Amino acid sequence: MFVLSVLKDTVPIHPSLFGVPPEQALISELNKKYANRVLFDVGLCICVFDISQAGEGKVRFGDGFLWYTVVFRIVVFRPFTSEVIVAKVKSSDQAGIRLSVGFFDDIYIPIAYLPQPNAFDPNERAHFWLPDSELTSTTEMLDTPLAERMYIDQGEVVRVRVEGDDFFDEEPGPPKMAEGVAVHREAKRAPYNVICSIAEQGLGPVAWWSGASQEGEEGGEAMEEG
Repeated sequence: MFVLSVLKDTVPIHPSLFGVPPEQALISELNKKYANRVLFDVGLCICVFDISQAGEGKVRFGDGFLWYTVVFRIVVFRPFTSEVIVAKVKSSDQAGIRLSVGFFDDIYIPIAYLPQPNAFDPNERAHFWLPDSELTSTTEMLDTPLAERMYIDQGEVVRVRVEGDDFFDEEPGPPKMAEGVAVHREAKRAPYNVICSIAEQGLGPVAWWSGASQEGEEGGEAMEEG
């Protein structure tokens, strides 16, 4: 889930920090710049791990800053493909489920990666799975008894497998024009998304499988007694 990435940058240190040990001042400035920032094809930066190299501070004409060229390692959130992680359901809609790990909310389970057969219940605003069912029509699934449905509710803890990730780098610039009229911009996309799946045994709400394991253990004890 977390990896170390090596980056290189030139960092200015303000004169007010000249009394602070250089490494401490550099780490502080780097964290201000990178913490909680998504770097394209790198991931979500968490904090600086350490500084590998740092050149001599140099003064540039026109300001009183000391400029350092540094190579440093930073802790990055970027789950690898096929990694299993635990998250909480943040919201659901007809397209799928959105998850959160507390500090990062752009984790998604598209409907294609939900266990089959499944349907979205608009009244509960949640998806549900019908185990051992051969129904394929959403209308038929919404007519099934509530007791047969295994819901994936908001706030529920789920175990998911990472299928991949997606970076989006929006190009800055003035509003686009068409025949002299400003074109309405689409809703801003998140710079980094993680795509996950729960379409296999052991994945999905933790409560589904913890209940099954407890039943298995009780069955094993009964067989030993017999």
